Amino acid sequence: MSNEKDRVMKAITPKGTDYSQWYLDVVLKADLADYGPVKGCMVIKPYGYAIWENMQADMDRRIKETGHVNAYFPLLIPRSFLEKEKAHVEGFSPECAWVTIGGGEELPEPLAIRPTSEAMICSMYAKWVNSWRDLPVLINQWANVLRWEKVTRPFLRTTEFLWQEGHTLHETEAEAEEETLKMLGVYKSFSEEMLAMPVLHGRKTDSEKFAGALRTYSIEALMGDGKALQAGTSHNLGQHFATAYGIEFLGRNQEREKPWSTSWGTSTRMIGGLIMTHGDDSGLILPPKVAPYQVVIVPIPPRKGDVNEAVLPKCREVMAALRGAGIRVHLDDRDQQMPGFKYADWEMRGVPLRLELGPKDLEKDQCVLVRRDSREKAFVPLAGLAQKVGELLATIQSGLLENARKFVADNTTRVSSYDEFKQAMAEKRGFIVAGWNGDPAIEAQIKAETRATIRVIPMEERPAACIVTGKPGREVYFAQAY
Repeated sequence: MSNEKDRVMKAITPKGTDYSQWYLDVVLKADLADYGPVKGCMVIKPYGYAIWENMQADMDRRIKETGHVNAYFPLLIPRSFLEKEKAHVEGFSPECAWVTIGGGEELPEPLAIRPTSEAMICSMYAKWVNSWRDLPVLINQWANVLRWEKVTRPFLRTTEFLWQEGHTLHETEAEAEEETLKMLGVYKSFSEEMLAMPVLHGRKTDSEKFAGALRTYSIEALMGDGKALQAGTSHNLGQHFATAYGIEFLGRNQEREKPWSTSWGTSTRMIGGLIMTHGDDSGLILPPKVAPYQVVIVPIPPRKGDVNEAVLPKCREVMAALRGAGIRVHLDDRDQQMPGFKYADWEMRGVPLRLELGPKDLEKDQCVLVRRDSREKAFVPLAGLAQKVGELLATIQSGLLENARKFVADNTTRVSSYDEFKQAMAEKRGFIVAGWNGDPAIEAQIKAETRATIRVIPMEERPAACIVTGKPGREVYFAQAY
């Protein structure tokens, strides 16, 4: 049996049997990624990388539409740079990898492989910014980063991963806060419009915020096993980094001032969220907007005769017409595999629409369209096919978001006592809405006893008694997190 056939025919572990193994099976068998030779480092295979490219292209467009430009900064950061902001270096020190030898000689100063780029970028901003006229600085970087993780899982948590990180400087605190919330909104709309993955958004507690930040905000998605995934973060860094890295400018009043800074990022972790939001026991279900192929054409051979002569020319004609309409199409013309095998293969890979075309269809000037999400089958005339396919893809995209929103609603529980909280965590998990009095000790107690953490503090304050102390507080969202 060929390696490819082995990959397809071996069953995926059902989600209800072992969710973690189901996830790994889907990643490997749908050809998204493979394990690299270094522990915790994955190889993103072409199909998985094509998903990332579609995500990256749309996110890049959104970032640029908000006035940002792209740049690139060095991978290696001198230790002295990283140590300038105390909370920052303490937060990332356990995850840092260090280069100590270069060109066969010991380096005069160890160099960190970037776990994040605030230290490097702020050091450069200190050289570039002199006057209020130089502000705002709105720069984004697409890059890889490295964090030495103890427990890894492809896409969700890996030692090396791909991301974008925005780093901005502003004249006033209000402008920095506006920027932070604006980019949080960009992430929320991207997640819901492109990935069909609904998210909560809000502020993190001090114990969960970014190392060195004044305030951190995040988007949080609920996965199929009831755990939450932090899918993107946006940080108001205050003047902490400006102070640490000596960034100053001559203000409008001709006095020296410190700018207010922000940073924000999303990563290939979103692919993990995509898998767990929509996938089923047969594999991936991809939203059309990020699917590498939105349609796969499977030629159906006659019982006797050559499929190449009977069907393939028409398949290629249909493919050209769909591509001309801006639809991403793949023709599966592998002659060594039967249609049934191809159906299972592309179902596992999550292609939104399968288009079947055989001799009988040609006689009727039609094709068969099969949806991956609902498995509904329809006989569709070839005339006007591109329009019909476009409509179906839009329906699938919106349907996936609607289904995901229903899942979140069905798995969000509001509780008024700690006993109810513990019961919900033990039996159902999901998002739990509960009162908290703002005390970090109570937050730590709940985490230690239930493994639940505060995922976000909602933007709008809703008063509620703390479930542990009964003291006045506000509603927050808890969940067990990845």
